[in-house]
Amino acid sequence: MKLWRHKATQSIRTGEPRSRFFMQVKPLIVLLCLGLMFYVYSNWQNWLEKLDDRPISAFNLVGTPAFTTDEDVRDMLIKMGDLKGFFGQDVSLVREQIQKMPWVKQAVVRKIWPDRLNILVSEYTPVAVWNDNEFLSSDGVVFKLPVDKLQDKNLPHLAGPDYQSLVVLDAWKKIYQDLKTKGLTLKSVAIDDREAWQLELDNGVLLKLGRGEWKSKLDRFATIYPQIEVPENKKLSYVDLRYKVGAAVGMVDINE
Repeated sequence: MKLWRHKATQSIRTGEPRSRFFMQVKPLIVLLCLGLMFYVYSNWQNWLEKLDDRPISAFNLVGTPAFTTDEDVRDMLIKMGDLKGFFGQDVSLVREQIQKMPWVKQAVVRKIWPDRLNILVSEYTPVAVWNDNEFLSSDGVVFKLPVDKLQDKNLPHLAGPDYQSLVVLDAWKKIYQDLKTKGLTLKSVAIDDREAWQLELDNGVLLKLGRGEWKSKLDRFATIYPQIEVPENKKLSYVDLRYKVGAAVGMVDINE
C-alpha cells in the first residue's frame, strides 16, 4: 500500500511540468494560427490567379434587352483592357463598366467556367423625350439613349429642369386626358425655371398657361378656341391664358 501511494504521488508530480509547459506555448500556437490565417487571407487571390490558365475571352448577353446589343457590351469590355481568368476576374468591375451605358439601369454578371461571362441587363424604358436630347423613364429618371435605338418615334416631348421631371410627367398625363375630353390632342408640355407652364397642341398652337393651376385655364381655352377668327393666309400661333379673364392670341403667316 505504501508503495502504491508513493508511485501515485510521483506520477502527479511528474505531470505538472508538462502542463505548465503547454500553458506557456499555447499563446504562441494561437498567434501562429492567426498569422497563418492572415497570410492565407492576404494571398488567396494571388494563388487563385495563378490557377487561371487563360483569361476570360467570351460573353453571353442573356435575356431580350430592347436597346443593348452584343456590340455595345463588347465595346464596354474592350475599354477595360485585358480581362483576368475565371478565378482572378472581379465581376463587380465588369458590372460597373456595363452600367456606364446610360440606358442601363442595372446589370448582373456571372462567371461561367472556364472563360465566359453571362451578362443580364435591366434597361430604362423611355416614355417621353426630355429637353429634346434626352429621355424620361416612367419613374422620372432622365437618361440618354442614341436616337437610332429608339423604336417609338411618337413619344411626347417634355421639358424643364431635371429636378422637375416627375412633376412634368405627371402633368402630361393629367393635361393629356383633360384635353382629350375636349377633343384636343396634346403634343408637348414644358415648365421653365419660374415654374411657368407652356403646352403645344398637335396642330402647333402654343398655350401659355403661366404659373399655378392649369385646369381652369384649359376650360377657358376650350370655350374661347372655337370663337377665334383667323384671317385668310394666317394661322393661329399661340393663345396666352395668363390673364384672369379672356386671353391674348397671336397669328403668323401660313408660310412661316
